[in-house]
Amino acid sequence: MTYDANKLVSVYVKIRDAREKLTEQYEKDKAKLEAQLDTIEKELLDICKATGQDGGKTSAGTFTRSVKSRYWSSDWASMHRFIREHDAIDLLEQRIHQTNMRTFLSEHPNLIPEGLNVDSKYTITVRRARS
Repeated sequence: MTYDANKLVSVYVKIRDAREKLTEQYEKDKAKLEAQLDTIEKELLDICKATGQDGGKTSAGTFTRSVKSRYWSSDWASMHRFIREHDAIDLLEQRIHQTNMRTFLSEHPNLIPEGLNVDSKYTITVRRARS
């Protein structure tokens, strides 16, 4: 079987361009809908504040006011110390920084953590020809 790399790259670029246009339109439409939802959520919060209730029931559905908290650190050195001092490793998410792990393994090829899984595969990068 013979392959025509020129044709394959040409089709690849066209498909990628079409996908990017779809994504751009999706992002625009999504932003409009999110703005509308934000406006409605603010009005529902105003209703809760005005009535002193944490929600309500309507013929279209119910709404509930709740508090959502998000946490982050502006001083990671202090956070690392705190976690060590209080043996609070569970405060961190269970994921590996990909670039740092790749660097660590290249610098220490004989030190592989037990249970480390690696998924490596070849990939293709396609760049558009310069006009």
